[in-house]
Amino acid sequence: MSTRTEAVLGVDVGTSSTKGVLVALDGTVLDVAVREHSVQRPAPGHVEMDARIWWTEFISIARELTTGVDAEVTAIGVSGMGPCAVLTDEHGDPVRPAILYGVDTRAEDQIERLTAQLGAEEILARGSCALSSQAAGPKVAWVAQHEPEAYARARRLFMPASYLAFHLTDDYVMDHVSASQVAPMYCMRTQDWHEPWAQHVAPGLDLPRLRWAGDAAGALTARAAAEVPGLRAGIPVITGTIDAWAESVSVDATRPGEVMLMYGTTAFLVATTRSAVPSRTLWAASGTGPGTFTISGGMSTSGAITGWLRELTGSPDFERLIDEAQQSGVGGGGLVMLPYFAGERSPIADPDARGMIAGLTLSHTRGDLYRAALEAAAYGVRHHLEVLRDADVSIERVSAVGGGAQHDLWPQIVSDVTGLAQQVPRRTVGAAYGNSMLAARLAHGLDTASWNPVDHVVTPDPARRERYDELYRLYRDLYPATSEISHALARIQQLG
Repeated sequence: MSTRTEAVLGVDVGTSSTKGVLVALDGTVLDVAVREHSVQRPAPGHVEMDARIWWTEFISIARELTTGVDAEVTAIGVSGMGPCAVLTDEHGDPVRPAILYGVDTRAEDQIERLTAQLGAEEILARGSCALSSQAAGPKVAWVAQHEPEAYARARRLFMPASYLAFHLTDDYVMDHVSASQVAPMYCMRTQDWHEPWAQHVAPGLDLPRLRWAGDAAGALTARAAAEVPGLRAGIPVITGTIDAWAESVSVDATRPGEVMLMYGTTAFLVATTRSAVPSRTLWAASGTGPGTFTISGGMSTSGAITGWLRELTGSPDFERLIDEAQQSGVGGGGLVMLPYFAGERSPIADPDARGMIAGLTLSHTRGDLYRAALEAAAYGVRHHLEVLRDADVSIERVSAVGGGAQHDLWPQIVSDVTGLAQQVPRRTVGAAYGNSMLAARLAHGLDTASWNPVDHVVTPDPARRERYDELYRLYRDLYPATSEISHALARIQQLG
C-alpha cells in the first residue's frame, strides 16, 4: 500500500493574477496553478479590486492542485500584494473594493492633512518613513471622508494575506510587515499598533492581532475545508505577509545585508537591516521574523512598460522583443526613458510624474524602445541603491526574483548599470513558493534554506560601465528638467 506524499500549499495574490503552488516536503514543486484577474481604475489615480475575487480564486486553485496530485496537504501559506486597504464588516465581507498599494494615489489630501496634524518629524521618528501613496492609513482616511456610509459599516481592516487567512481560519490577525505599512498607525519603536494615532486615522475600526509572517494564524476550519475536498480541517495556516517579503523568504534573503530584487509588473526591492532605518524617500517596515527590520522601495511601472510596448507594437511574444533588444546594444541607439508611466512611488514619490522617451529619431526601432524600457528600470534600481547606501544600509548579497529574472537580459542590464552581481535562484515560482517554505517550517519544523539553491550568478560587464554611468547621469537630470511639463500634462489628463 503506497503512502500519500505530504505537501504544503502556497498561494499568492498578485496584481494581475493569483498563483498557487503545491510543494513536497523536500522542496520539489508538484504542481502550479494560476488564475488571472485585473484591477479596476474607476477614476484617475484610483486602482481597486474586489477582494472577494481572492477567496474565489483560492478555492479554485486549491481544488485544482489537490485534485491533480495525489498528495496530503499538511499546511497552507498565503501572501498578497500590498500594502492594500480592505475594509470589511465584522463577518469579513468587504464594504467596498480593496484600495491597492502605492499605484493608487487618491489619498494625497489625506497625506497632507495627517502630516500637518501629527507632524512630519514625529511621523518619521515613530514610523521610520514619511507618509506617501504607499501608506495604507491615508487610504482608510479617504474612505472615511469620501464614503461615510461604507465606512460606517466597516469594522475590520485586512490585506490580501490576512483576508485569506481570516476566511481559512476565522482568526483576525495581520503580520508585522503589513501592519507597519498601515502608516501612521504602527510604531516601529515598539513594533506594535500605536493606538492614539490608529483611532485618529481610523476611528471605530477593530485592529487585528499582530503575528510574524510564519506564525500560525490559526487552523483550517471545517467550513473552509468543505470548500476544497482535498483539504483537511485542522491543518495550520500561516499568518502570511506582503508578496515581496514572501519573495525574500523564497530565496532566503532575510538576513541583514541581503537584498531581494523583484522583476515584475513593478520593480521592487527589500533590504533587511539590523535596526529600523528612517527614510523620507523609501519605506521602512518590520521584517518577517521577530526583531527584524527592512527598508524597501518600489517603482510604479517596470515590467508593465514592456507589456505596454508589446501590445502597442503588435509583437507576437516577449522572446522576439528580447532578441531585438539584445541586438540594439547599450543605450538603445542613444535613448533615455523615464519609467514614470503611472507616476512614481520611490524614491521621488511623485504621483504626477509621467513617462518620457528622450532622444528619439526616425531610425530608432522597436528593439531600441524595448531596450530603453529595460534600462530605465535598471536606472531606477540604481537610484534606489544609492539612496540605501546614503542611509548606510549594507548591501552584501542581491537575489533576483520574478518573471523578468527568468531571462538573463534584464538582470544583466541591471548588473551592468549598478555594478552589482545578482544571484538567480533555481526556482522562480516566487512568493507562493516562499509561503510554502513558511508553511513547512510551521507544520514540520523543516529547515527550508536548501530548497532553492542559487542556479547562477549574473555579473556586471566592466566594459559597459562607463557608457551606463553617462546614461544614468542623463536619466537623473531628465526628471528635474521636465517635471513641470509632466505635472502640467498630468493635470490635463486628470481633467479628461
